[in-house]
Amino acid sequence: MQLTYHSYLKIEDLLNLQEFRSPGEHDEMLFIIIHQAYELWFKQILHELDYISSVLRENASIETAFHGMKRTLTILKVLVHQVDILETMTPLEFLSFRDYLETASGFQSYQWRELEFRLGQKSPVHLERFANEPQILSKLEHRYHEPSVWQDFLTYLHHNGYPMPEETLSVDKTEPTSASAEVQQILLGIYHDNPKLAQFCELLVDLDEGIQEWRYRHVKMVERTIGFKPGTGGSAGVEYLKKSLFNPLFPDLWAIRSSFSK
Repeated sequence: MQLTYHSYLKIEDLLNLQEFRSPGEHDEMLFIIIHQAYELWFKQILHELDYISSVLRENASIETAFHGMKRTLTILKVLVHQVDILETMTPLEFLSFRDYLETASGFQSYQWRELEFRLGQKSPVHLERFANEPQILSKLEHRYHEPSVWQDFLTYLHHNGYPMPEETLSVDKTEPTSASAEVQQILLGIYHDNPKLAQFCELLVDLDEGIQEWRYRHVKMVERTIGFKPGTGGSAGVEYLKKSLFNPLFPDLWAIRSSFSK
């Protein structure tokens, strides 16, 4: 059979994935498509971050990773813009089908947990939540035990003339990223002496800020839609989501801002 646009992209399969739980509430279509699109973008971001880590682990030119990082930042802007689309749905329109979601919740997005782990925000609690889903648990355990992008970057620096503290290099890969005064001193030197590495550091700051922006817009969208009610599936809703705000992925890169001098 000749390859066509629709056969290559499996368009018929794609268009059959929107299965309503309600008897046919109009706005459920938008809700499903937006969240399916989010999952596709999460997959692409993970794909880009894995490539960036491979560049760092192979000790290739840091500039090779710039393109993947800039693409990721652009995708994050799309994720934020999708909140604008979702907010065209009023609270009453969401309530028209909300009860049909039963125990399903965005809280259960395992790809988002993979992304958090990849970026150094690791917590065994998220593994426990998927204890009864072995295929998903296996994916999360892999992400949980592999080095984060930040850990890969610090190892890259160590191999390129910036000796890292031993405790930084040997840190437990399952521990969340924490700040280090010694690492901060090395980073300050990089900003003064190595423009290419400093540019990559700034892209990491952009990534951190982009994730925080998406979290904020997500929180406000949920608050706008359901207020302070519990989330679907019994999650804590807005109160839980607010706890994730302003929690930096790369604390060292933020800490050094107050130490810059000419």
